[in-house]
Amino acid sequence: MKSNGKAKSPAKSARLDPTPILNQRGKLLQEYGKIVHMPIALEAKARQENVDSLNQVLADVITLRDLYKKHHWQVAGPTFYQLHLLFDKHADELTELVDSIAERVQIMGGLAIAMAADVAETTKIPRPPRGREEVPVQIDRLLEAHEIVLKEARDLVEQSDDNKDSGTNDLMASKLIPITEFQVWFVSEHVVDVPVVRAE
Repeated sequence: MKSNGKAKSPAKSARLDPTPILNQRGKLLQEYGKIVHMPIALEAKARQENVDSLNQVLADVITLRDLYKKHHWQVAGPTFYQLHLLFDKHADELTELVDSIAERVQIMGGLAIAMAADVAETTKIPRPPRGREEVPVQIDRLLEAHEIVLKEARDLVEQSDDNKDSGTNDLMASKLIPITEFQVWFVSEHVVDVPVVRAE
């Protein structure tokens, strides 16, 4: 429709309404587990394989992070203060890793696993009880979880090398493995049985 010989612009003809548009549902843009093409010079087969492995690592790192948070809140005893702070520090470091892994999945054309229920179904880390456990048990659970994550990361280093995926390789070898190995060292020293006050 023309007015005075000029077409009305859609912006001027539409009424502005500050009311939120609610209850919107639509088709999925992408199914979980399927990748889309990304022009990053990696074959689809290699990207799919690495995305699947990255999502497994992601689910386990999220679970490890949450395990640290659980123990951060529930730790008790003479080492409460130092472990309360240490567990929180490690959880924060893992949160940064979670973001890096998830972003790598998206860069590869995949979808990062995200929701707690999906993570719980996917993780290989055994579920702890809801109740509070003794400090040595908390630490043992953390060290077992770390070993699961590190095994997956080392396997992914080899796999990504075979797939010529240097980005994933670098993320695992230069970031995830060094950070989590360092965490293992700090946590494991708390369960070394040494005299506290007097040498034997």
